[in-house]
Amino acid sequence: MKNTYFDLIDQSYYFPQEGFDLKDGYLSFHGLSLKYLIDKYQTPFKLLYLPRISEQIKKARNLFNRAIKKHQYKGNYHYCYCTKCCHFSHVVKAALREGVHIETSSSFDIDLIFKLYQEGELTKSTIIVHNGYKTNDYLEKIIKLNAEGFLNSILVLDSKSEVSRIKHYAKTFNGQLKVGIRMAIDEEPQSSYYTSRLGIRPSEIIDFYNSEIKDDPSLNLKMVHFFIDSGIKDNMYYWGEFQKALKMFVQLKQLSPSIKALNLGGGFPIRNNLGFEYDYEYMINEIVGNIKAACTEANIEDPDIFTEFGKYTVGESGAIIFSVLEQKQQNDAEKWYMVDNSLMNTIPDAWSIFEKFILLPINKWNNEYSRVSIGGISCDHSDYYNSEDMNQQLFLPSYASDDEEPLYVGFFHTGAYQDSISGYGGIKHCLIPAPKLIIVDKDDKGNFVDTVYRNEQTVDDMMSILGYTKDTVND
Repeated sequence: MKNTYFDLIDQSYYFPQEGFDLKDGYLSFHGLSLKYLIDKYQTPFKLLYLPRISEQIKKARNLFNRAIKKHQYKGNYHYCYCTKCCHFSHVVKAALREGVHIETSSSFDIDLIFKLYQEGELTKSTIIVHNGYKTNDYLEKIIKLNAEGFLNSILVLDSKSEVSRIKHYAKTFNGQLKVGIRMAIDEEPQSSYYTSRLGIRPSEIIDFYNSEIKDDPSLNLKMVHFFIDSGIKDNMYYWGEFQKALKMFVQLKQLSPSIKALNLGGGFPIRNNLGFEYDYEYMINEIVGNIKAACTEANIEDPDIFTEFGKYTVGESGAIIFSVLEQKQQNDAEKWYMVDNSLMNTIPDAWSIFEKFILLPINKWNNEYSRVSIGGISCDHSDYYNSEDMNQQLFLPSYASDDEEPLYVGFFHTGAYQDSISGYGGIKHCLIPAPKLIIVDKDDKGNFVDTVYRNEQTVDDMMSILGYTKDTVND
């Protein structure tokens, strides 16, 4: 009996499944032929499939609106996109086309907001939630936003020290600044520290509000914000922190009727293996139902619910496609497949925080399979990937070194953070060039349209950045 790679996947998971199927023996991604892209562009390349962004936004918005209707909830739902997950213009614009709002993290984000406004991609009514540490430059630009009529700008206070600087800059703005308060949360038990460095201690928030915000005519408290780094999960830790934040919201709302919003922070998980299971509808119903019950008990109005989804928005739109250059049998038990770029450079989440991604072959599904590790071509010990969902072992099709067609493999759902962490188009470890980036969208007739956003880096690009040519960045 021949145990093929297809047999392994078919017996282990439901397959085909959303986003993945086989066509003529080759893997397709959301109906897109990866073999077509390989033949056209050659590996390695990064891929962003923009329609997936729209699908994710619509799914979350529909589920929240259904829960709001089910619970007769009086507040509205607002979907914010976290630009820090992926700043590329085509990604942000794809999200904005779905009517999302924006969450910013630093000074240059505000320049991005102004640019998008000039291009007609957002309006002055777009809600902009400002998180992150407020440097003077960041504050100056937030004040400029308000002065130029972006009156749905909400500055979330991350520490008590920020308020005095905010008041200083607010003197230049003839109006009221909308602000929020971020509540610090207790980290998960396995964390290296107990309490998040972000936000204000819950025990200090009420006194802080009374002394610094309540009677100041330049500030208008609109939002209570909390953020769970591990995301919205159905476990005791998440619900414990959620209830603490809900209790704080009720206390502040009773003191400050101007508060209209509860910002959940954190995000939904995305599929990182073919066996992924997560009940989005159940979680959203529980969130909306709990907020409704707390507000009814306290006799306060239901707040608008904000979410800040970054990875959920863009993560499942991304993929990275490689060719296997060589297979190396290093001992009786360990076989390495060496791919044509660095994994440290292209999926830094995998080695920095041990993030998992869906890894699948593009071809040779009818070959027998073997247990392997994936190695990048840099000289670094950490440039590898060797775990997936099946008992922390990775299986891929076997192949002969003299096969006419190489084995192609893809890491999927890599659209969030990879380029933000490693940087795109800059200097990479071992001077290995950043792969070309392919953008795939659909035209008005539903046909795929693929374009090269940026080609693979050249040696001249790198020499210029490093100062080995006269045409340097600072010239």
